Amino acid sequence: MGGRKTALPPEQEIWMGGMPNGAVPQGMGQPGMMQPGMLPTGEYVPGVMPAGMYPQTAMPVAVPVSGKAVKEPKKRAGSIAGKLHRMVIARRLFGYFWLNLILIAATCFAWVHSAAEKVNFSFSHLKDVDFTGDSIRTFGVLFTNKTESLLVQPGESLSIFLQVMCVVLGFEVLSVLRVVLFDRFPIRRRLKPLREMAETAQSISNAQWNEEKLQNLTYAISHIDAESPSDHVRTNDRELTGMEQAVNDLIDRMREAARNQNRFVSDASHELRTPIAVIKGYADMLDRWGKEDKEILEEAITAIRSESDHMNTLVEQLLFLARGDAGRQKLTLQTMSLTAIMKEVHEESEMIDKNHSYEFVAEGGEVMCYGDPAMLKQSIRILVDNAAKYTTIGDTITLRVGINSEFRPFYSVQDNGVGMSSHDVEHIFERFYRSDTARNSKTGGTGLGLAIAKWIVNRHHGTIMVQSRPEIGTRFTIFLHAQEASYNDAVVIGA
Repeated sequence: MGGRKTALPPEQEIWMGGMPNGAVPQGMGQPGMMQPGMLPTGEYVPGVMPAGMYPQTAMPVAVPVSGKAVKEPKKRAGSIAGKLHRMVIARRLFGYFWLNLILIAATCFAWVHSAAEKVNFSFSHLKDVDFTGDSIRTFGVLFTNKTESLLVQPGESLSIFLQVMCVVLGFEVLSVLRVVLFDRFPIRRRLKPLREMAETAQSISNAQWNEEKLQNLTYAISHIDAESPSDHVRTNDRELTGMEQAVNDLIDRMREAARNQNRFVSDASHELRTPIAVIKGYADMLDRWGKEDKEILEEAITAIRSESDHMNTLVEQLLFLARGDAGRQKLTLQTMSLTAIMKEVHEESEMIDKNHSYEFVAEGGEVMCYGDPAMLKQSIRILVDNAAKYTTIGDTITLRVGINSEFRPFYSVQDNGVGMSSHDVEHIFERFYRSDTARNSKTGGTGLGLAIAKWIVNRHHGTIMVQSRPEIGTRFTIFLHAQEASYNDAVVIGA
């Protein structure tokens, strides 16, 4: 067995994380109409509404939506398009205003700076600024400081600049006119899906519900056979297909929850019944023959102590899961060293279990994660204990810690044991589930360890990956979060 391959193949990966029922409207005194509380005669099919149960003339029908009601959403959509159009125009004008202002300021600064450099004029002690000239050609600006004056006259340059600005303003006016005249229609076209959605919603809200359909659905729901695993709501009405599917999905989930609860109670009773029966049997044996027989006395004491420990472990695990389901199992979250915890579990395992060889592999130096140290240590111990149960004596169990390509810290426990089939892998995290191989083995256990480990990982917003092949081994890999931010942003599936 020691020569087995430790590498696991990539296959077989499973990732974890109206009216009262039965009441019918009054027939308004017409012959053949049903009275409140009456049921139809004839053969009844569970969950199916009998055809023609209610006369069509006695039921209100959907009222067509008026033209005014249809025009209201269109009017509102047109108003929104107008507001968006005006916003585009205002933004365009605002942008052109600042563009022109920047052009004028930059040109004036260039003129003044060029003239001041020629005569070495200083603006540090500027006393006065005057405008001179009576035409574009003679226009100038006179700057005066304590010792000298500077006259800046653009002359012909000002005329050229004004011509350029006129051309720029012309293009800007044409651009604004194009937006005013032509951009409203593209905006309305882009808003068309929203307008259609608003019209549909308005028509739905204005339509009056057909009471006959509601009565058909109510009747079908009230006559579902709760004991039948395949009984569903069927009204034979195409308009109610969506509601039928939603109700049937809800019923299936409720039935599955009830089955899981019944199985849990049954399995818990079975697990507790066995050690109680063993303790009672040895107590009876002591009462009959063991009072004077030291050998029988020691055997009975050993068996009673073993079964008591098993019951104590089972009860503690049941209480843990019960507190978790009730939301009373609190976690103390903090940034911690995952490497240090894995190293502690590795050292403990080597000291406690002498039948297997334990290997510790740390990848990437010190690996930090965000979680509850005690809870994560418990999950690691569960996986190590599970690996030891199904690994042949003398084989190696590998504990690994590192960071994956998505910068998420992880730890894994790999064994070279019996492995599992694909069917077992899909159910191993169910409470009290154990494969046939495990049930026939002498490993013991309660079938709750992996359920507790999954609960801990889910509460840490982590992910479990299971790789297993029969007669090759199993690897459990748990991915956690390095920081509180990624922990809070994680999408949690299950609990």
